[in-house]
Amino acid sequence: MKKHEMDEVHAEEAMTQYGSICFRVRKKDGCKVLLITSRDTGRWVIPKGWPMKGKSGPEAALQEAYEEAGVEGRVRAESSGLYSYDKILDDGTPQPCVVTVYPVKVVHLHGKYPERDQRRRRWFSPKKAAKKVNEPELQEILASFDPDLQAGGKSGAA
Repeated sequence: MKKHEMDEVHAEEAMTQYGSICFRVRKKDGCKVLLITSRDTGRWVIPKGWPMKGKSGPEAALQEAYEEAGVEGRVRAESSGLYSYDKILDDGTPQPCVVTVYPVKVVHLHGKYPERDQRRRRWFSPKKAAKKVNEPELQEILASFDPDLQAGGKSGAA
């Protein structure tokens, strides 16, 4: 969302964002989810961002996963859930946001991506990832994340 569009929104109105739970499944260590650090505080978060013109929610979530974490993958159309948080704007005011989260099966992790110099990324088990993030609703989504149950299919279906 462009800054001038944000200026038109009153802080009491919740804004929509799209995020992704980027995951991989390996025989040796099972399911892992990828968390990244926020640019401002260094907290652990999932890739997320504003709606994008011409892109669906899942497509925007996949684009954010690439820009923020270097993820190339397959996004599922069905969401894993919603969570809310307050984004602190440049002027210090909180902007309520509701994030729709989509599972993204990671096919490739790029070494070069747009925000590589601004963030760190790390793999965690879903339960450990849940303990790393601050948002209670996102903690619940991560703690119960099971790629075999997402979208009613097996982890290979994306």
